[in-house]
Amino acid sequence: MGLSDIGNLVCLPFEEIEPGQPTNVHDLFLQEAINVLRVSQRNWLPLIVKETGVDQYKVVANTFVYAAISRAGLEEAWCIVVDDSNETAEACSVLAQDGLPRINLSTASRKQIATALDYLLKQPGTLLKGVNLSSATSRIESAPRKYWQTFEPITKLKCKITKGKLKELKKVFYLEPEPIPEIITDPVLLDTFTAAELKKMAGKRGFKRYSKLSKANLIKRLSENKKPEPLPEVVTDPALLDTFTVTELKKIAKKRGITGYSKLKKADLIKRLSETD
Repeated sequence: MGLSDIGNLVCLPFEEIEPGQPTNVHDLFLQEAINVLRVSQRNWLPLIVKETGVDQYKVVANTFVYAAISRAGLEEAWCIVVDDSNETAEACSVLAQDGLPRINLSTASRKQIATALDYLLKQPGTLLKGVNLSSATSRIESAPRKYWQTFEPITKLKCKITKGKLKELKKVFYLEPEPIPEIITDPVLLDTFTAAELKKMAGKRGFKRYSKLSKANLIKRLSENKKPEPLPEVVTDPALLDTFTVTELKKIAKKRGITGYSKLKKADLIKRLSETD
């Protein structure tokens, strides 16, 4: 077979077809399907397969039908041949309801979030019992999801989804985060940082008189889309120096020709660097 067979309905020897993902359909339905196939001797609902080699195929979708054919003992199976792209495999699997759809939480719409949460909440024995659908949807939608590296931030949204319940969300959601921008101005994203972290950002962006600001005022200042003031060539402000790491402070000390800095602790480095020449 070749490209010309893609999309065609073909009858293949069953021994040439590898199984795909195992089906999770209850044996009640499977046994009835086996009985039907033994009478009809053909699968009116075709397998969706891709070619993996010469006279070799693998099931992409309709895994339930494959399991029934296997146990019914049919020697041939009707199949539709598709290309081997991941996009096609995912589309076929979703349309055949072979497994749960996977939703990118980084970019999901409000409707997608609500629908997925509603599904999870209605599952028997769900870990999300007690979670309010409307509240959880709103809080997750408005959070800076596109930057999340893990699902941990959800536990801080006050929507009754604790760390132990995150594995339930992972059944349908996954993350493809964007890199956090070097200069953050998004108030929602800024709100996820502590006041101490915000002060370090303010220091590195050259803001002045920020050390006593509240978290709300720090967010307000940092979210202003203004060009930050350049750092002074020689930094002597202790509050600004405190925003640097020990390694960065040692590099500054070296550039300024300060001796004996290599074994100094951060507090001592700041003290030395804040002394004006």
